[in-house]
Formats: sequence, structure tokens, C-alpha cells
Amino acid sequence: MSTVISTTPRRVLHIHEQWIPDLRLGLQNLLLHRLRSLLTMLGMIFGVAAVVSMLSIGAGARQKVMALIEQMGVRNLIVEAKETTEWQAHQKIRKISPGLTFQDYRTIRDDVSDIVVSTPRKRLTASRTIPKSQQDAPSVYGVNPIYTQIAGLQVLEGRFFDQGDENRGAPVCVLGAAAKSSLFGASNPIDQYVKVNEQWFRVIGVASPQLSSQTEVAGVPTQDINNIIYVPLNAAILRMEDSYSDVRDEIDGIYLTLREKADMPAAAQVVRAILDSSHHAAGDFSVIVPAELLAEQRRTERLFNAVMVAIASISLLVGGIGIMNIMLASILERTREIGVRRAVGARQSDIVRQFVVEAMMISFVGGSLGIVFGFVMSRLIAWLAGWSTIVTASSILLAFVVSITVGLVFGIYPAVKAARLDPVEAIRYE
Repeated sequence: MSTVISTTPRRVLHIHEQWIPDLRLGLQNLLLHRLRSLLTMLGMIFGVAAVVSMLSIGAGARQKVMALIEQMGVRNLIVEAKETTEWQAHQKIRKISPGLTFQDYRTIRDDVSDIVVSTPRKRLTASRTIPKSQQDAPSVYGVNPIYTQIAGLQVLEGRFFDQGDENRGAPVCVLGAAAKSSLFGASNPIDQYVKVNEQWFRVIGVASPQLSSQTEVAGVPTQDINNIIYVPLNAAILRMEDSYSDVRDEIDGIYLTLREKADMPAAAQVVRAILDSSHHAAGDFSVIVPAELLAEQRRTERLFNAVMVAIASISLLVGGIGIMNIMLASILERTREIGVRRAVGARQSDIVRQFVVEAMMISFVGGSLGIVFGFVMSRLIAWLAGWSTIVTASSILLAFVVSITVGLVFGIYPAVKAARLDPVEAIRYE
């Protein structure tokens, strides 16, 4: 009967005998020259910090834009009238185009077969309100009740107006979160009244907070969508007086939700063709396809990450060159030590391992400090610039792996050079 002896414990013991002394010796050498070690690590620290902080900025921006696009609805199409502030330019456009109209809305609804639900929108400015707004004047959105389903709008208190309210043009409204806070503060606004311009509306609901953009996103104008008063579309058209109604479009927005398997780009092309025909190619509207924006954002994100990592890698490259220079200088300082070790039986692989371990320890410590520094930088940027930054586990792992790899790559050449020294000449070196 034969006996099988496991070699695993022996291998573990052999690795322990080889690496632990080298790790201990490498740590002693780093601590012996603390200032030099720290200066050597600076390139690695700044490189890793740059990778972490830049990727955190990209991740924060990506999350915010993605949330905005998803809030628009990836199955939605949005038609926005292009606003013209100059009277003459507006009149010139109106000579060839009537602007967005209910006829446009009905034609699109009838000709695009994949539409599930839809609503036109009339947007007005509340120049005067009672109670007086404590912030910027809210906007007024006249929409159909189905808008809540299209925009994913949730009602936090009370209810949204229904089709009966729409048919009657009832003077009721729902406040956005910011509009509620600005008009009523912490008090309950339900069944209270708001005077918007010259019309009184009874508050029947308060919408939950939504994500707002501080910059224009693909044709969607910058607006705090929490600072909105929602009213029935008929109430906005029939009840609200607007001194600039003669220069405004009949409606200024159309929201469409398509069925799940609909071809969004093809539907968008049909909508553009319909409007180009009725508007005589005036170019006074834009068709926004959130699904296309989502795909474009993902492509932009990949490009941004690649560029940021490439830029930050320059610092890591400089750090790697610094490691190699210091290791080469260390060989000159320790030439006699290398000769003695070779004379007493150390192999070339032992010398290589010793110097590679030291280089990787510099990278490890520098990378760890760089991650901490990068985390602090990302938080500082978020605080000073007001940007959203997110430090992800993938960015930390990427920066750490790259730093270790740089230490290994730039530590091999000095290690091999040290191992190839002639033992006799090394012992005699002064």
C-alpha cells in the first residue's frame, strides 16, 4: 500500500521562507530612507489620486445625467418649441410657421401608430402670485391628467386633477415641491388658494420632488421642475391671461409615450417629418429622444473615462520612472551587499525578488496613500465646486491595480541589473 505525501505544506513553507525575509528587508530599507521613499512615492500618490478623483467626477456627472434621462422616460418622445426672445425674429418665423398647434398634436397622435398615451403642454409664467413666492417665480404647466404617467410624476399629498377637472377647465392646481415650499413654507397647502396672475386656483395636491438640471440637456431648457404649478390644460388656455399671448405658440410642448417594442428613432423621424411639413422647415421645434440620449451618454462616458485615465496615467508613468531611478541609485549604494549575498549562496532570482519586492512596496504604500488623497480630493471638489462626485469601488480597484503594475514593471529592470552584477567585482566595489 503506497502512501501519498502532500507537498502543499512544503510549498507554503518554501514561499514563506523566500518572501517574508524580503518583505522585512524591503520595509527596513524604506524606513531607513524615509524622505527619499516619500519623494519616490509622490508621483505614484498624485497619479492614483488623479485617477480616483477624475473617475469620481465622471461617475457623479454620469449618475446625474442618467437620472435626468431616465426621468424623461426612455420610451418617451418630447417635442419642445424653440423660444425666441426677440420680437422681430419671432415675427419672421411666424410668417412661415404657425408654431406648435393642437393640429400638430392631433396629426402626430393619429399618424404615429406606436403611441400609447400623449398630452400637449402649455407653459406660462406666473409673474404675480398670492401668496408671494419667496424664490423665483414658478412656471405654470397646463397638461392633461395623463401627464403623471408620462413624466413619472408622483403626488405626495392630495391628488392630481382628473379628466373631469380637465373637461370643465376647473380652477384647481397641483404644486411642485419647490413651489409648495416657496408659497406656503411648512404649512399644509391642500384646499388653500393660490392666485396666479389674475386667476385663483385651489390647491388639490403636492407633487414629490424631482431631479432638476442646472444646464440644458439636449434641447430641454434649464428649469427647476420642482418650481412648477400644474393646472388642467383647458384652465391654462381659457382662464389665464397672458399679455404676451399674441407672440406665443398655441402650445409649446408635446409628450408622447410609445409602446415597449417601438422603434424610437423611426418614430422620431416620423414626428420630425410631420412638423417640418406643417412648419415649412422653419426649425422652430426640437424632438428629444431620451433613449438616444441614453445611448449617446454611455458612449460619451466610455470616451471620458478613457481620456481621464490616459491623462492620469501620465502621473503614474512619472511615478514609475521615479521608482526605477531610485532603485538604480539603490543598486550603487548596495553593490557590496549584493556581492556578499551572492558570495554566500544567494541566487540571481533571490536578488531579483528582493528589489522587485521593494519596488512593489513603494507602489503599494504610494497607491494606498493616493487612494486616500483621491477620496479627499473628490470630496473637496464636490464641496468647493458644487459638483456631484462618486468614488466607486471600480475606480479604487483600477487605480490600485495600475499602481502595483507600474511598480512591478519599473522595478524589474533595476532588479535584473542588480542580479547580473559580478559577485567578485561587487564585493570589491567601493
